[in-house]
Amino acid sequence: MRREDVVKKHHLIRNTILVVLGVLIISGVVYGARKYLALKNAVGDAYQSAGIKKDRDVNNQMSKKQPISILLMGTDTGAMGRDYKGRTDSMMVVTINPNKSKTTITSIPRDTGVTIPGYEKQSPSKINAAYAFGKAGTSMKTVQGLLNIPIDFYAMVNMGGMEKVVNEIGGIDLTPTLSFHFEGYTYTKGQKTHMNGRKALEYSRMRYDDPQNDYGRQTRQREVLMSILHKSGSVSALLNKDFIQSISNETQTDLSFGNLVDLAKDYRGATKNVSETHLQGHGQTVNGQSMEIMPKAELQRVTDFIRSGLDLDHSETGTAAIGDSAANTSNNAVENANVNAGN
Repeated sequence: MRREDVVKKHHLIRNTILVVLGVLIISGVVYGARKYLALKNAVGDAYQSAGIKKDRDVNNQMSKKQPISILLMGTDTGAMGRDYKGRTDSMMVVTINPNKSKTTITSIPRDTGVTIPGYEKQSPSKINAAYAFGKAGTSMKTVQGLLNIPIDFYAMVNMGGMEKVVNEIGGIDLTPTLSFHFEGYTYTKGQKTHMNGRKALEYSRMRYDDPQNDYGRQTRQREVLMSILHKSGSVSALLNKDFIQSISNETQTDLSFGNLVDLAKDYRGATKNVSETHLQGHGQTVNGQSMEIMPKAELQRVTDFIRSGLDLDHSETGTAAIGDSAANTSNNAVENANVNAGN
């Protein structure tokens, strides 16, 4: 199989999650009973419980207008479907703090080496296998165990979702940090560019021509997300039943309609001030897989960043990450389990 085909199959979209805050946070805004009911039914199509007991009473958090966290996950599937199997292509932890009017975005590399809760016999594994093994709930538990942070909600979206949102809001303006040509589009460093949904999608997909590889791509993912957030102040274009219904098949979340109404009423101001970061590791081969090993100090830095966004006290980082001692190990059973999970 050609490298280009492999890229399209396995890395078709890393940041399709970028639509979530641009749509889900504002989709609860209602103007009159008829629009309220139409939007409620449309948003309800995307609801899917995580199937786990949350670490916090999330409804209580929101009723008191306290900071919350959302695990955003992206997939390259065409239509979401409730029987979706496979790995997630992107992960970001977003915190929304209405008290400080601040939002944080933290990228977690898909190849981060971890022990997945409940699937220790299949570990160590890449963190993107958590969904393949146990769906959204296991992904949430894994991120919590990695960083010692509460994950209140999850949201997953595919490539079509992001493209639709960018088009619906009339495109976004970005200034590329490097020049490259990809999938028929040209991007020029330092040149402010208006991008429609497809061009923004391809901007966020390119990996191999970026000197920072996947880390560079993560930076572009966050650029697109922040542009969507900054433009979503004019939400009228997104507030229609047909559009919400069109994207519901490409979105899955355990945010209820009531949660979304609370977000729209009490949390939207937090998107005006956005800070972003990412976990930075180094590559190692573990059980035949190329993984990113995260140093303890780096995990602690990101834990502190996220906990600060949630107004939580300092605490030691999590224990789910694997260390350098796991490098170059070989276990056929573990390797096969991960391959079967869609490595």
